[in-house]
Amino acid sequence: MKSVRRGLRDGDLEKDNYERLQCGTCGADLSTEDDPDEVYTVRVCPECGDEYKELG
Repeated sequence: MKSVRRGLRDGDLEKDNYERLQCGTCGADLSTEDDPDEVYTVRVCPECGDEYKELG
């Protein structure tokens, strides 16, 4: 699982005008899965299933 920052650098993710994360492959907005036991948040593309972790 890549981080969101790495995905943005590699071109796998894009940001729109409102700073929302979008999948670079299919163009869908990423949804958020928050696990209270983890430090990071998982961002998931609902169409292709790619996952990225977001620290912070």
